[in-house]
Amino acid sequence: MRVQPLVAALLVALVAGCGPAVAATDDRVPSFRPAPPRPYAVGVRHVVVEPGGSRPLPVTVWYPAEPAIPAHAGQETAGPVSLPDVPVAAGRFPVVVYSHGLHSLPDLHAPLTTRWAAAGFVVVAPTYPRTNLRSRDFTRADVRNQPADGWRLIRHLVRLDARPGDPLAGHLAVDRFAAAGHSAGGFTTAGMFTSGHSRRLRAGIVIAGGGLAGSFAGPVAPVLFVHGGADPIVPESVGRAAYARSLGPAAFLGLPGQGHGEYLTPGRPGFAQVLATTTDFLRWTLYDDRRARDRLPADGVLPGVTTLTTRALPGRG
Repeated sequence: MRVQPLVAALLVALVAGCGPAVAATDDRVPSFRPAPPRPYAVGVRHVVVEPGGSRPLPVTVWYPAEPAIPAHAGQETAGPVSLPDVPVAAGRFPVVVYSHGLHSLPDLHAPLTTRWAAAGFVVVAPTYPRTNLRSRDFTRADVRNQPADGWRLIRHLVRLDARPGDPLAGHLAVDRFAAAGHSAGGFTTAGMFTSGHSRRLRAGIVIAGGGLAGSFAGPVAPVLFVHGGADPIVPESVGRAAYARSLGPAAFLGLPGQGHGEYLTPGRPGFAQVLATTTDFLRWTLYDDRRARDRLPADGVLPGVTTLTTRALPGRG
């Protein structure tokens, strides 16, 4: 996959602290169980995709855990506490593939990803081999290979769901994936939406990122863009250009005056709006939750802090 010249220049500009599609014939399943009415406890486990291959992919998995697990003091403000290897809650859950940025790690995004897991999603976050914080052979150019890693992970999870004895077996809604990511992970997310991509991938969230060559081709999937208006690393104009190029329903959550990701930190201006908007976007696109869709305009607008632009979102009903 070739990177467009503008995007290539931006990837070179990405600095430390940023916190090929597979064609298929699977059809979308129109009905699904209702979105959970209350939060779950959150479990966490770690797996490695193709550990003996040329490009092993460590993955952090946050998942809804049995609600009987007691709440922890301070959880309301600090977010869910991730409990290692506890039982998965009953039922099947949609899956979100979350991609980190340059010089970053999945755990650095836990304030957002654990809250998504508590809302009823399995969140799988790969540690990309040549762009993560601890990489010994770091190279920005490897971002172009990461969309294929995301699809390797999706195929692995489809197989894992059918693997007898695995704790996640039977708990993954393998027809309901979303891709999300920050910075270089946002470019990675866009790169998963190339022509002929599987309909398993039903939605995308691009945070402080933009498009790679060939991004946003069919099948059509809704995409949410989140971007700071004063981002010094990936200018907001890059995110808005990707929004304009995307196909079908789309939304752009802007944070005027903000930079490359401070709004992803709990307690900072805009975090509550980013959390509400992304969570309801996932509830709408992966759980078919129309009430969540109808909440999006209110989720994403706080005068002086956030703005929301939408295109072709279905009406109320």
